[in-house]
Amino acid sequence: MPTYDYKCRACGHRFEAFQSMREDSLIDCPNCGKPELVRLISAGSGLLFKGSGFYITDYRKASYKKDAGQDSGSSSIPDPPKPSKPDKKSDS
Repeated sequence: MPTYDYKCRACGHRFEAFQSMREDSLIDCPNCGKPELVRLISAGSGLLFKGSGFYITDYRKASYKKDAGQDSGSSSIPDPPKPSKPDKKSDS
């Protein structure tokens, strides 16, 4: 359920309300009681994933992690050749 920002046009009170998307907008200000609330457009917040279990590597089997640890020290692909420096020629 999203959090909506509201502001009262009468007293200027601002607050957040946690409500369903299907619910109607609030009307009465909890501060002054007048029916002057306006739902504000907010930038929103990003989706936050906290803790473990959100990445595919968190669900890997122990055997996969063991094999990956063994492979991390060696590489089957050779390093690319280093570019050679051109010979210096003197223009005399």
